[in-house]
Amino acid sequence: MSPAQRKKTPMTEPMPSNLTGQLLIAMPGMGDPRFMHSVVYMCAHSEDGAMGLIINKAVAEVGLRELLSQLEIDMVPDLPAAPVFFGGPVEQGRGFVLHSPDYESPVATLKVDDAMSMTATMDILEEIGAGRGPSRRLMALGYAGWGPGQLEGELAQNGWLTCASDPELIFDRPNPEKWEAALHILGVDALALSATAGHA
Repeated sequence: MSPAQRKKTPMTEPMPSNLTGQLLIAMPGMGDPRFMHSVVYMCAHSEDGAMGLIINKAVAEVGLRELLSQLEIDMVPDLPAAPVFFGGPVEQGRGFVLHSPDYESPVATLKVDDAMSMTATMDILEEIGAGRGPSRRLMALGYAGWGPGQLEGELAQNGWLTCASDPELIFDRPNPEKWEAALHILGVDALALSATAGHA
């Protein structure tokens, strides 16, 4: 290729639009086993990087009641059992609650969009333990994080699909169904996608 031809070749892919409030769906060929068949709710995405929570992988060792007990947070006797999720590989000792917008912490709550907020302070766990707090919630340990341009690179390499978020999918769907349900939002069949993964 001559220098003149090289100048005509675009050097970078256009940056995708802001994915805050969207879902990332891991492609079958995802190389990182921690993200295999993951659905990630994007809490923030900007030129400085991105942050999200995996919403379909429960932690086997601990549920919400056990976690609150370990943190010595008082609980009402009828607090329903709920899973705790593997939110991602970053800061796995830190808790994040993805929730409906009917709760706002006096300390700090990130309002992602009109349908979803995220709180990472201890007071929301105390409210949940007391039988209050948000009406819909998902408790996660750790988060998925990307540095500047990193997520854009993974998207350019077809590591992820993106789709609109759906609170019913996040809060109500059984975890084993969430990946396929997210694909269905795009009109994509999981079997067909798996069959073509890895092929040009």
